[in-house]
Amino acid sequence: MITYFRNFAKSKWAAGLFALIILSFLIVGAQSDIFANLGPRHIISAGDRSVDSNQFRGNFERVRANLQEQAGRPVSYDDMVKENLHQQYLDSQTQRLGFLDWAYKAGIRPGKELVLAEIRKIPAFFNQITGQFDKDLYAQALAQQNLTSEMLEQDLRDQYVTSHVGSAVFAGLQAPRVYAALLAGQALETRDGRWFSVTQDMAGRAGAPTDAQLTAFMKENEARLRSPEFRMISLVLFTPGPNDPRPTVTEEQIQERYEFRKAALADPEKRTFVTLTVPTKQAADKIAADLRAGKAPAEVAKANNIQLGDYKATPQAAVGDPAVGAAVFGLAVDQVSAPIQGRLGFTVAKLAAIQAGQAVTLESARPALTQELQAEAVKAATYAKVEQFEKARQEGKNLADAATAAKARVIQLPPFTQQGQLPDGQPMNAPRQVLESAYTLTKGGESDVIDAGDGQYFAVRLDDIRPSALPTLDEVRAPLGQQWTLRENARLLSAKAEQLAGRVRAGEDIAKVAAEAGATLTVRTGVQQSRESQAQVGDGVLRGLFGQSKGQVFSDAQSQTAFVVGRVDAIHAANPALAAPLAEQARPRLTEELANTLADRTIAAAAARTKSRNDPALALQALGVEAPAAAPAAPAAPASAKK
Repeated sequence: MITYFRNFAKSKWAAGLFALIILSFLIVGAQSDIFANLGPRHIISAGDRSVDSNQFRGNFERVRANLQEQAGRPVSYDDMVKENLHQQYLDSQTQRLGFLDWAYKAGIRPGKELVLAEIRKIPAFFNQITGQFDKDLYAQALAQQNLTSEMLEQDLRDQYVTSHVGSAVFAGLQAPRVYAALLAGQALETRDGRWFSVTQDMAGRAGAPTDAQLTAFMKENEARLRSPEFRMISLVLFTPGPNDPRPTVTEEQIQERYEFRKAALADPEKRTFVTLTVPTKQAADKIAADLRAGKAPAEVAKANNIQLGDYKATPQAAVGDPAVGAAVFGLAVDQVSAPIQGRLGFTVAKLAAIQAGQAVTLESARPALTQELQAEAVKAATYAKVEQFEKARQEGKNLADAATAAKARVIQLPPFTQQGQLPDGQPMNAPRQVLESAYTLTKGGESDVIDAGDGQYFAVRLDDIRPSALPTLDEVRAPLGQQWTLRENARLLSAKAEQLAGRVRAGEDIAKVAAEAGATLTVRTGVQQSRESQAQVGDGVLRGLFGQSKGQVFSDAQSQTAFVVGRVDAIHAANPALAAPLAEQARPRLTEELANTLADRTIAAAAARTKSRNDPALALQALGVEAPAAAPAAPAAPASAKK
């Protein structure tokens, strides 16, 4: 080996390499760590897996889209960062990728056949009319989710790995009986106690607040009372209005489109059949012979310990293996095929029924074709208006004049917040890009044309800004006074209850304290933690009785207008004869919770093994969001991965 390096050092290749190294020093300088800036910076690094800035932004955008759909309103990256959702997502993905990297190196690698089988189960990839796999639909469905075919296949492989390891964790696991016994004992334990209620009349009521008190209370709740900033915009719409006539479609256009789409619109021939697949031709010959002898396919599958493939009214394009599909669609009813060599081995098929295909006539397809052609015409007319508008803007016209030149519509939207809420709190139905553009403009500013997707284009002018402001005291005096009174009454009630509870803790008899306070003492034995007890004695009493030891005193809120003061007199253990069946009933649920915990620990340990880490600062940079000033620095790796 040393001789090899000596010979290499004397060669012309070594001289050229050394020259490049020297040149690199001249360009970047001789720094202490010359390799620090080589290669891409990754937001997530987990062994051989990593996520760069573009991948992270694309993945996080899908998270935001799902969140917007659930919330029914626009959600910005700033909103998500304020809620620390970016760090939660970073930590979960860091652990997930670390676990998957560990699993791959451990040899848990699903085969291509499993991935293909999962793809075939996704109906969005198949033409609903022909039943055939449609590459365009496949590409369109992936594009809508910002995915590629490689990303989808990798995701399916990852799902298999996670499911496989999860099944291994769950297999044979049983929670110890003592765990369930503890829960059952707690559930059937009973307690004796005495208590009385403290009402607002006993505690007294707050008087009318002064202006100084209301002003101070208003300052305490400034964040809740301050109105958000509202913006008012003019919106240029290039699509036809609701009262505009639909584009005219000629008979020649319909006929031409029908001839082009006739094959795809037709209902293809479908067949019902079963398949049995084995690794060798010898085994397939035996299966074919048994089927021809009259044996039931299910019986033959069971005898050979294989899974029976059952296809109901299936078009040829939907058969996963092309060789099997071609053979099946050449059979007659009740005919058994010869062994077919396919992707997974040798397959024998038996045909049960044939459903003939049916062509689609021009008249039956006319409404759908007309609608399709009209939609295309609308998009073409919309884009023509966009081009006219942009040409007018380039000529120096303002937004309103350019919209008039392009025959586009201009509408004024009501005031809305950055989150897309109207003054009454209801969400405004507008594309996210429009809302975001409005909050990037200064007053009087005009945006470029915004492509909102699906053939929709907009332009925005910011007409006015209503800044965030606190209301005046007179504007909120009545509701503010009501809230101040409620708070003060609650404070008086809590203080009175605590004062009475303090007397009982000091050794006074609870019956005497209740009588002097004008309250009725309640005495109960055998109280159990159940819904019936909750309805009978109330939440405050139940929390107090089962939150203290024998002889201890409790004070807790019973309702918005009453407190409860009580004492735990006795604690009775559960009856073993009743607790044992309950423990067995609870054991499966405990086992499931234990397995979930073990699975989480497995993922965390695997992530730690691969030394997974993330870069929160780079993640914020990829999102174009500044870190909150008060937020503490996030750790370089998930906390669970450092254990």
